[in-house]
Amino acid sequence: MYTITKEVYFCYGHRLMNHAGKCRHLHGHSVKAAISIRQATLNEQSMVCDFADIRTCVEDFIDKQLDHNFLLHKDDPIIPALIANNERFMALDEHPTAEVLSKMLYQYIKASGFNVAEVVLWETASAYACYRED
Repeated sequence: MYTITKEVYFCYGHRLMNHAGKCRHLHGHSVKAAISIRQATLNEQSMVCDFADIRTCVEDFIDKQLDHNFLLHKDDPIIPALIANNERFMALDEHPTAEVLSKMLYQYIKASGFNVAEVVLWETASAYACYRED
């Protein structure tokens, strides 16, 4: 089995409602997502796929949905204030954790036709979450 990995970078803001620590406050992250694609055989160019194809797949999704966006739980009480001030945000059914974002990216890339092995989302230089379907 062959595996390749493409890294993409973006920034987002969020908070985790009812979190016991400081993550309950609005804050932001500059993240790295490592997207791994696997194939049992190589294509006619001796590749799993072109790295640029992975970037092209996720670039528009990240720009429109995640990059420089506030990611909030749908019940977050700050949402009406954001609406009133015409601020950008995305309301999620789940809390906007690194785990949830890695799964969101995985599912989007899989639905786009790639054989995704895993998506690892580095929230900080020393902390990451990974989603894969074994």
